Amino acid sequence: MKKLELHWQILIGMLLGILFGFAMTQISWGKEFVNDWIQPLGTIFVKLLKLIAIPLILASLVKGISDLKDISKFRNIGLRTIGIYIVTTVVAITIGLLLVNAMNPGSGISEETVTKLTDTYGNDAGVTSKLEEASRQKDSGPLQFLEDMVPDNALAAMTDNALMLQVIFFTIFLGISMLLIGEEKAKPLKNFFDSLNDVVLKMVDLIMLTAPYAVFALLAGVVVSSSDPELLLALLKYAGVVLLGLALMIVFYSTVVALVTKKNPFWFLKEISPAQLLAFSTSSSAATLPVTMERVEEHIGVHKEVSSFVLPVGATINMDGTSLYQGVAAVFISQALGFDLTFGNQLTIVLTALLASIGSAAVPGAGMVMLVIVLESIGFPADKLAIGLALIFAVDRPLDMCRTVVNVTGDATVSMLVAKSVGKLGDPHVEEWDDHLDEVKGKDS
Repeated sequence: MKKLELHWQILIGMLLGILFGFAMTQISWGKEFVNDWIQPLGTIFVKLLKLIAIPLILASLVKGISDLKDISKFRNIGLRTIGIYIVTTVVAITIGLLLVNAMNPGSGISEETVTKLTDTYGNDAGVTSKLEEASRQKDSGPLQFLEDMVPDNALAAMTDNALMLQVIFFTIFLGISMLLIGEEKAKPLKNFFDSLNDVVLKMVDLIMLTAPYAVFALLAGVVVSSSDPELLLALLKYAGVVLLGLALMIVFYSTVVALVTKKNPFWFLKEISPAQLLAFSTSSSAATLPVTMERVEEHIGVHKEVSSFVLPVGATINMDGTSLYQGVAAVFISQALGFDLTFGNQLTIVLTALLASIGSAAVPGAGMVMLVIVLESIGFPADKLAIGLALIFAVDRPLDMCRTVVNVTGDATVSMLVAKSVGKLGDPHVEEWDDHLDEVKGKDS
């Protein structure tokens, strides 16, 4: 019997997890059972992915830069990467604003629903923490994001996945310095990072063997901790607008891939689907990064010198799905609470969401912090910010899962576009976890 492909295994695990989660909500002890005995398996899986994210960035980026030979090629890759990420983010925000203005989901929210949502979530720790974090970011200077990008201790930066930009900065600095000392002197260090890269990619393969079981556990945990179904239904129109916008972004990516790289868009989506499904399950671009890199390099054919820069940078600054959501959420909250938006306000939303996405962490819930900054930029009343967040808090987690899928798909798309533009898009070269198993087996086995 032919073994199911990985994306089908993960999809089956997700569906079974959702069904199991719903079944457990019908049992008095079900939620406690899932939280104590099922969800930890998913949490361990996410920790394993995060565990190898920094070593993978370090090894693959040094290898990619040192393989370039010509430092001007790296400059071309960097400029094209940042430029394309900015364009796709602006497209995402524009799609969100066009949809939310056309469909006007905020007009369907009654005062009774607003009151119920405010009472339920207005003083929630999640809401208040987002307000506090946004206030801290707002008080920082205009060049704070550049200051935050440069570490004062490289080893300390490598201990925190939230400091991924600092790790990228140090790694690029290291890689360029290796080029400048000449190939012969850099060879011992290059050999070390080449070997480390191979080892970490093998770790990705091994971790992915458990992916179907992990997503089962993650989705079961999400279902049993979901909010009041009545509140979710009340926000169905708003959630529908966000989901439609996210779906249109996937169509946009697929169209661009087909036109620019001449690759079949359905093939592209199929090859990247394991990373998309993990992005949905974990709600974290950073946790999904090792899998995204493995799929893009081995299954799509993007050369490492491109993927090793484009994907880690994308996981940190490319938040297309999150930016689209912010545009929709900001206008929806304004509609529901009777705050009139001018055309100038909506242009401000585009600019602020674009800038906020660059400094946003690639972790669950970062989008709501960015949303507070966006709302404050258009003069939204400060005393209603908590109410505004409370309005959308009930559906934030499921929407966060969906927009992370778009973020990851955007990263993969841009890596293909950049690779095509510099002649670094080749044929796939898939490696399995047991490719070298015979080498470590005893001769008599």
